Formats: sequence, C-alpha cells, structure tokens
Amino acid sequence: MTIDRTRVRELVGEFVTDRGLDLEDVIVSTSAGTDEIRVIVDSDAGTDLDLLGELTRDISDALDTHDDLSDAPYTLEVTSPGVDRPLTLPRHWRRARGRKVAIRGVDGASIAGRIGALDDETVAIVVNHRGRIAVESVRLDAVDRAVVEVDFSRPSVAELTRCGLDDAEIARRRDPGTAEL
Repeated sequence: MTIDRTRVRELVGEFVTDRGLDLEDVIVSTSAGTDEIRVIVDSDAGTDLDLLGELTRDISDALDTHDDLSDAPYTLEVTSPGVDRPLTLPRHWRRARGRKVAIRGVDGASIAGRIGALDDETVAIVVNHRGRIAVESVRLDAVDRAVVEVDFSRPSVAELTRCGLDDAEIARRRDPGTAEL
C-alpha cells in the first residue's frame, strides 16, 4: 500500500507551520519497494540544517505513530526547495529577490534578469544589457514558467541596488566567498 500524500500533508503541516515555515510540497514515490516521502519546506528567512534535522525527527515520530499510513517501510527526507523549482507563488518571487531568473511568457517570449520589486500583479526584472541596467515590468499572470538560474557571476552593485537589496545584502552577494546558487 502506497502512503497517501494528502494524509502526510495533513499530519506534517502543523509541525512545519509551528516552526514558522511554509509547507511547499509533499512528494510520495516508491523505489525498490520502499515508499519515499519528501517534505519540502521554506521560509522568508531560509532554513538551516539544525532546523531541518529537528523537523525530520518530529515528522518521523509523528508518521510512525500512524499505522494507517502504510505498513511498509519508508524513507523520509525533509528539505528546502532546489534552485530549479519553478516560481509559482508570490512568496517564491519575494524570496528570490536579487537572484537571476529565466522567464517564459504565455506568449512564448522570454526574458532573463534579476528579480526586483514585486506587487500582487507584477514583478520588476532588472536586466543588464552589457552594463546598461534596465528594469522591465512583467505581469505575473503572463508568466508561463519562471525558474531561478544558477548564478556564478558577480552581479554589479547597480543591478542589486535596482533589485531593492540593502547595502549588507549587496555586500554579501558580491563577496566571492559566498557564491550563490
């Protein structure tokens, strides 16, 4: 019997929100006869390994007390979203502010740049055209797909300033010792 994804979401939701996190997704799959449960969480402040470890223990204990889930063994992974996760909700865009993004519009047009200011309907995309910084407004309802890109470049202060980042965050992102994925 495969573990019921909806039931897992119900059980783990409280543990996640009690820690100030958002439950982004629960993925249940089967590999080699073992159910695999991935609980994906995130927050505006990000996540750290200690918090994920505590959450994993609590969720594991909770799942183990519910025999109705499955009588088969399972593996559990509690993790944060990867960089390749599509930006589908306003909080995803907000949390990725200043990061490089590739956007495909519903009309097939594409744009790449850094995520700037965001409101309920639009996001500002800061585009660097060979040193000339421009800001393009993109309607969220016109986005077919948007994904944060792995960024090995050192963004300019002008780009990050136009994204609305403060001086401390700009310094952190420009420090080569803190390369951001």
